Amino acid sequence: MDPLSVTLIVAGVVILLASWIYLLIISFKTDFSWGLTTIFLPPISYLYTLFALDKAGGALGLCIVGWFLIWLGLL
Repeated sequence: MDPLSVTLIVAGVVILLASWIYLLIISFKTDFSWGLTTIFLPPISYLYTLFALDKAGGALGLCIVGWFLIWLGLL
C-alpha cells in the first residue's frame, strides 16, 4: 500500500470513530436504551439516525464521509 492509501484509510477510521462517539452522546441524551444500543451494537445504532435524523444527522454524515475515505483508500 502506498502512503496515500494508508492515510486515507486511517483518516476514514478516525472519522468513523468520531461519528460513533458523537452518536453515543446524542443517543444517551435522547434515550437510555438507544445509548446502550450504541455501546453494544454500533452498526445497528446507526438505524437510530434514521428515526432521529434532525438530532443525529451530523453523525450519519460523518459516518458516510468516513466510509467514503476508506473506500478511496482501498481503490
